[in-house]
Amino acid sequence: MRKKFPLVLVLSFAMMLLLAACGTSDKSEKTNESAKKEKEVFRVGMEAGYAPFNWTQVDDSNGAVKIQGNAEYAGGYDVEIAKKIAEGLGKELVIVKTEWDGLVPALTSGKLDAIIAGMSPTDERKQTIDFSDNYYTSHFIMMVKKGGPYEGATSIQDFKGAKVTGQLNTSHYAVIDQIKGVKKLPAMDNFPAMRVALESGIIDGYVSERPEGISASAANKNFAMIEFKDGFKADPADTAVAVGLKKGSDLTAKINEILAGISEEERQSIMDTAVKNQPAAE
Repeated sequence: MRKKFPLVLVLSFAMMLLLAACGTSDKSEKTNESAKKEKEVFRVGMEAGYAPFNWTQVDDSNGAVKIQGNAEYAGGYDVEIAKKIAEGLGKELVIVKTEWDGLVPALTSGKLDAIIAGMSPTDERKQTIDFSDNYYTSHFIMMVKKGGPYEGATSIQDFKGAKVTGQLNTSHYAVIDQIKGVKKLPAMDNFPAMRVALESGIIDGYVSERPEGISASAANKNFAMIEFKDGFKADPADTAVAVGLKKGSDLTAKINEILAGISEEERQSIMDTAVKNQPAAE
C-alpha cells in the first residue's frame, strides 16, 4: 500500500520545481540577451596612432568614438569610415585600440570583427585574412626635416647615405631597399615614434603615405613632405587601404555594398576634414 505524502511536502516540492523553472528561464533570457547584444556590436581594431587615418584624443569632439576599456577617444578618417559601415550594418561601433602587430591576430582569434586601420590589402596579408574593396588610395612619400639636406630631394636616389626607416611589417619599410646606398635603420613600431626620431635627428627621413605626410607636416612646422618625380615603385595594393576581415566573413559583401555608396568626392572630403581635425600633438 502506497503512503500518502503530507500536503505541506507536496506544496514544497511544487514550489521548488517552479523556482527551478524560473531560474532556467532567467538564465536562458540573459544568455539570449547577451547573444543579441554581441550581434549588435561591430568591433573594429585600429592603432589610434596613425593620423590622419586614426588617432587618440581626450574627448569626443569632431565625432570621435570612445575606445573600449579606455578613457580616451579615437578620431580620424578610419573612424569616420567605420561609423558609416557600422550604421549600414545596423550595429553599434566599438573601437578596440590595438598595436599594429596585434591587429591580424586579434581579428583571426575573434576579438575583432574588422580591421579599419589604414591597412593595405597585400598578397602576404591575403594569405591570412580577407579584405573589402579599397576605401582609399594614396602613394608613398618621405618625411624629412625642413631646412635639412634632403628637403630638396626629387628622387628617392637622393637619399643615398641617409638614415631612413619605416613602420614595422609594412610596405613602407620594404620599399626603402629601392634606394641605393641608403642606411636602412631598424623598423619602428609606430608613427609617433618615427616623428620623435626625425625631430631629434636619429633618422634623416621615414617613408610614409601622402595623408600621413600632410598630417605630420601640419602638426610640426619643422617637418617637410617630399613627393618624388622619380619615386618608389609599388604594387597598387601597397598604396591602397581596405577593411580587413576574417577569412570567409559574411560581412564582406555587405561592407563592399556600403563602401560603394561612398563617392570619391565624399571620401576625399572626409580625408580633408581628418587632416584639419587631427590633434596638434599627434
